[in-house]
Amino acid sequence: VQLVESGGGLVQPGGSLRLSCAASGFTFSSSYMRWFRQAPGKDLEWVCRINSDGSKTDYADSVKGRFTISRDNTKNTVYLQMNSLKSEDTALYYCATDPRGIYRGQGTQVTVSS
Repeated sequence: VQLVESGGGLVQPGGSLRLSCAASGFTFSSSYMRWFRQAPGKDLEWVCRINSDGSKTDYADSVKGRFTISRDNTKNTVYLQMNSLKSEDTALYYCATDPRGIYRGQGTQVTVSS
C-alpha cells in the first residue's frame, strides 16, 4: 500500500485548500478511503470517509459542512476540499485505507494562520 498526500500549505482563516492523495498497491476502486489529521501534541483524529464508488460520505462534526471528500477511481486518487478553514484545522493531514488510520501516507501539512 502506498499513499502520497499533497496540496497542503499556509492559508488564512476563512480560506480554502484542496488536498489530494494518490494511491497504489491495492485495489483502490474497491476500498473505502479516509482522511485523518493530527495536530501538534494531540491524538490522530478521524476527519471523513468515502465508500468505494463515492456514493456515501461521512464527516466528523468538527468539519461537517466545511469539508468535502471525493474520489476519482480512474486516477486512484482521493481528494479533500477544505473551505472556511479555521486555526483549529491546523494539522498534518493523512489519507488512509483502514478505519484506524494505521495504513496511511506521510501526510501533508495544513497551517491556518493570519
